[in-house]
Amino acid sequence: MTTDKKAKKSTRIFVLADTHNRLQQSVKEMAKDADEIWHLGDVCAETILDELRAIGPRVTLVRGNCDSNLEWPLVVDLVRGRLKFRLQHVPPDQPPDDVDVLLHGHTHVPRNERRGSVLFLNPGCVTRPNRGSPPSVAWLEIADRKINWKLVPLR
Repeated sequence: MTTDKKAKKSTRIFVLADTHNRLQQSVKEMAKDADEIWHLGDVCAETILDELRAIGPRVTLVRGNCDSNLEWPLVVDLVRGRLKFRLQHVPPDQPPDDVDVLLHGHTHVPRNERRGSVLFLNPGCVTRPNRGSPPSVAWLEIADRKINWKLVPLR
């Protein structure tokens, strides 16, 4: 009898930022398929966080410059799929030394850019996109030190 090793399941993370008091029903429907939800700041209304938590998957968030809840962290460091992730709202000027992927919001513009050894990702903005970008969110799939980033326009 042979024993087949089960392939490790990937983790699917729904990533959004800059909701600024608004969360469309279509966004909530999309997030239902996630293993986790990461919000990269500027939630603004606490009720938005309640709506996200009601979807089901674990919600991790960071405080944005428009958020008034001082209990929310400015930076969250996580390890998923043997990769180090940093979540923060405002992107740093220089890539941090101790992470593989930095996810941020604030600019309201999607981003997928490698700077040095760090991959910078921004899902864009749910409510008020900038520089001609459509409103957007993103899916981050992680499996064994590999990631797949997919931007999802909301129009």
